[in-house]
Amino acid sequence: MSIPASFRRVLEAGDPNWQSGNAPELVIVYGDHRRNFLECYTMEAIEEVDAKIDSLPRGSMPRKMLQRMFHGQSFPTTVDETGRLVLPAKLRNKIGLEGEAFFIAAGDTFQIWKPETYEEEELAKSEEWMEDLPEDFDPMEFLDGAGGA
Repeated sequence: MSIPASFRRVLEAGDPNWQSGNAPELVIVYGDHRRNFLECYTMEAIEEVDAKIDSLPRGSMPRKMLQRMFHGQSFPTTVDETGRLVLPAKLRNKIGLEGEAFFIAAGDTFQIWKPETYEEEELAKSEEWMEDLPEDFDPMEFLDGAGGA
């Protein structure tokens, strides 16, 4: 599948070993049966996650769970020279991806969804959540005071 150019730039910027002409590296976290999407992490983002996991007490359940998800249920890969990402059948099958994919950015990560699943699950959650807010609520209000301003 072809990765949108803006996402490729994020992957390049988040790969300390990347140089022009090289393929940026990334890690795709697919998780367990409850995860209906693939989350793609830049190398810097996954290193940050790894450092946080390593700071948890050895043998603790949170550390074991996070290690399983980020180390045992992930797939390190690269974007090829044409800007494409080859997803193994195991990952495509996990999210039921047959044709087009839906990408959604989240800073130094992005998610890959089967478009129908995204609409059914994520958009439905957003609409349900918005129903609980006042009729005149503007989501832009969340930006007020963000970042310490």
